Amino acid sequence: MTRCLDCGSERITDQCPSCGLTSAAAEVMFRRRLVFRTAIFLLGSLLFPYVSQIYPPLDLDLMLVFFGLIFFGVLFLAVTIERRARNHREVEILKRIYSGFIPLPWILAATLLVNGRVDSKKNLAYYPSKVESRFNMKGIVRGSRRLLVKSWRPGQHIERLAVDLDDFDRFHEGDAVEVAVEPGALGIPWYYGVYRR
Repeated sequence: MTRCLDCGSERITDQCPSCGLTSAAAEVMFRRRLVFRTAIFLLGSLLFPYVSQIYPPLDLDLMLVFFGLIFFGVLFLAVTIERRARNHREVEILKRIYSGFIPLPWILAATLLVNGRVDSKKNLAYYPSKVESRFNMKGIVRGSRRLLVKSWRPGQHIERLAVDLDDFDRFHEGDAVEVAVEPGALGIPWYYGVYRR
């Protein structure tokens, strides 16, 4: 290995000239930082789905699929970095890519929070629709309940609305409903509520 695992500078001896750590000490520090950064990423990954249920964007399912791909990609990257470091191979470029992904779930959660929290209730728009079907996936913590309604947006056939248990039990297939939508302070339209017509 030609670079120090801790600081990333080039070294020609066992002790790094920049940080002063030996290769064994740098490996310990590298693993400690990798675990810490992964923990920060995982905390943000828990926060993002929670905030997405409070202020759910209309394209929530697409956003969750995108986030899931990023989540598993980042975890795979962390495992790859750790294996390469254990085999004394170059990891500096992968470390930098990995570090760039760490704040991503925090940024996405903050974006949804600001988008919904700062949005004014004056811009609330109601769209008539009809419940096509319902979807309930039980989960350990919260689960996922969706009402599938006819879309009012061009190019969309169905809207999947994240609802709580009361709304899920209250509406059934064929019910005429009105969907309240906020435009979002950051321009991301989000679902405010569903009401009987």
